[in-house]
Amino acid sequence: MCGRYTLTLESDDLEERFGARVADSEPEFTPRYNMAPGQQLPVITNDAPDEIRRLEWGLVPSWAEDDSGGIINARAETVDEKPSFRTAYERRRCLVLADGFYEWVETDGGKQPYRVAFEDGRPFAMAGLWERWEPEDETTQAGLDAFGGGLETTPEDDGPLETFTIVTTEPNELIEDLHHRMAVILDPDAEREWLTADDPAALLDPYPADEMRADPVSQAVNDPSTDEPSLVEPLET
Repeated sequence: MCGRYTLTLESDDLEERFGARVADSEPEFTPRYNMAPGQQLPVITNDAPDEIRRLEWGLVPSWAEDDSGGIINARAETVDEKPSFRTAYERRRCLVLADGFYEWVETDGGKQPYRVAFEDGRPFAMAGLWERWEPEDETTQAGLDAFGGGLETTPEDDGPLETFTIVTTEPNELIEDLHHRMAVILDPDAEREWLTADDPAALLDPYPADEMRADPVSQAVNDPSTDEPSLVEPLET
């Protein structure tokens, strides 16, 4: 499962790396060290491939009765079959922008968080799906308040709620020591293909472990309200 991740770039660097501009409706992006479900986070959607904008992490299908219970991950093996994801997989894909993600390992001293990233620290895109949910009436949308601690869950207006989920696959050799799933990391050359391909199934394999590293980090990351540079610093071992 991918349940927390990081993106430590400023807006200008994001725009240069991903060939898209921050949407006019969005404030400037600042580095984030502990992004959690329920928060509004930067993605690039297939219907606006030249824009970076924020959607809420935790997919709510368009047919859902309410906006509770957002789904943070979708299994690559069944993403084209499950009712919650099937239509989004066909029509609404997105790039989830990141430069690292966290996994937790059970130890004698409790769960130890690790940050997984490329050795050179370069940003990358994870395969995502997005949805637009509209309430049947004008009641306020509440969003998630579970795993993400209820942060940033209320949209700025009463319009549609736009959400996303991260697609996961089997782990590579590095991740398998930490967790039995990993996010689908896209090769840069495949990012636009993920947004546009008729059948992107071939892009859902685990990313090779050769250029990646996993470092133990502070347990302060366990609190989703903590978001500071020290969280990504490797612990001395």
